[in-house]
Amino acid sequence: MQTRTPGTTGAALPVQIFQVSTLYGAATVAAALDAGLFGARQDVRRLLLVSNNAEIPETALRLEEMTGYDRTAARFDDTVHWNDAIRPHHPGTWAPRPEEAPLWQRVFRTAWGLGAAPVHLVVESIQVNPAKALAAVFAESGVDVYADGLMSYGPTRDELPQSIGCRVRRLLHLDLVPGLRPLLLAETGVACELVPDDAFRAVLAEIAAAADGDRQVEEAAAAAPTAVLLGQYLAVLGILTADEEEELHVRMVRGAAAAGHRSIVFKPHPTAPARYSLALREAAGAAGVRLTVLDGPLLAETFYARCRPRLVVGCFSTAMLTAAVYFDVPVARVGTETILERLMPYENSNRVPLTVVDHVVPDLESGADPAVPGPAPDTLEPLVRAVGYCMQPRLHPLLRKETEALLTSGTAAARYFHQDRLTDLGLPGGDPRRTASRLRRGLARGRS
Repeated sequence: MQTRTPGTTGAALPVQIFQVSTLYGAATVAAALDAGLFGARQDVRRLLLVSNNAEIPETALRLEEMTGYDRTAARFDDTVHWNDAIRPHHPGTWAPRPEEAPLWQRVFRTAWGLGAAPVHLVVESIQVNPAKALAAVFAESGVDVYADGLMSYGPTRDELPQSIGCRVRRLLHLDLVPGLRPLLLAETGVACELVPDDAFRAVLAEIAAAADGDRQVEEAAAAAPTAVLLGQYLAVLGILTADEEEELHVRMVRGAAAAGHRSIVFKPHPTAPARYSLALREAAGAAGVRLTVLDGPLLAETFYARCRPRLVVGCFSTAMLTAAVYFDVPVARVGTETILERLMPYENSNRVPLTVVDHVVPDLESGADPAVPGPAPDTLEPLVRAVGYCMQPRLHPLLRKETEALLTSGTAAARYFHQDRLTDLGLPGGDPRRTASRLRRGLARGRS
């Protein structure tokens, strides 16, 4: 890393600030840099702004502890920490009051040695903090948004203030579902730009190389696993109870065993409780398979590169599609129908990633063969656009007619659309009695 101290001539260069909170996101940014999507390095100063957005950051794994982080960070001139800059506030909740934003900008310019240099922001999840707060502080700066995984295909979570939306230049995203266009920020007319596959593969290979000599990785690879199971954090999000999520992972073990896999690796989410490992080991023993739990600080993609599995199983993790697209590994899903029923509110940002995986990835428990999904089927984009409209109808009013057409065509699976939501929006498939009652109330208000 080329460190430049405040007051050096480097501070006079235009500054690009890259805000990241995950290694997967940092890898996406690194691939975009390597592909030349942010210009020549010598023409700018690049600042990596690390944010730990965990509920309790002090107890969570730090990005710097992840295997391969150092190699990714070497592309930047300096690294600063958002949590330190705004302490004692939490990155997910803190934002400056409008009248204080210019003062905060002076504070950060001084602390980070920016001087009077022009600043360009590159952020994730622009609709929420910390990205939204950063855009408010640097109110005159242009903004690029990069999408961390399958979230790019869903609608923007909240309507952006005009003062931010008009400054967003482009959305950078991975081609995780070839042919599917992102809905994220579509209401702003922002240009979408793909991060090249080859560049992202090269960054993943670089990160995987950093695991050379890692004892836990080598022990897991030595078990010759043919399947990798991905844990998520559905209990932490309140979507499932801890017991239900534990049972979901047990179903993954049973499904992999039924498919003929005798050695499997479970990659838990960093926030998962330790007891999950015990339940999985009991399930693996009962199924007669060897289980290795890989809970070290590394991306699942790093292990794909190390052991080249023949199957990756998950619920709706982005790492499933990464396995298929970048490693050509067949994938299968478990439990998506249950999550589709439970996910609340309807506009929950996980809904489109969940819908995409449910639609294109085979169900392991149905007996379907795991597969590499390939390009998006013709049925996927109309479905995603209809679900996106039902999630955020105010942002996408022009999608109403095609949503109605899909809902009346008989091709839309009912599990993707809650009847209450259809009723509230007056769409086909809603409760006709409640819809009629709502119309009568509207007419009565109009006459009063």
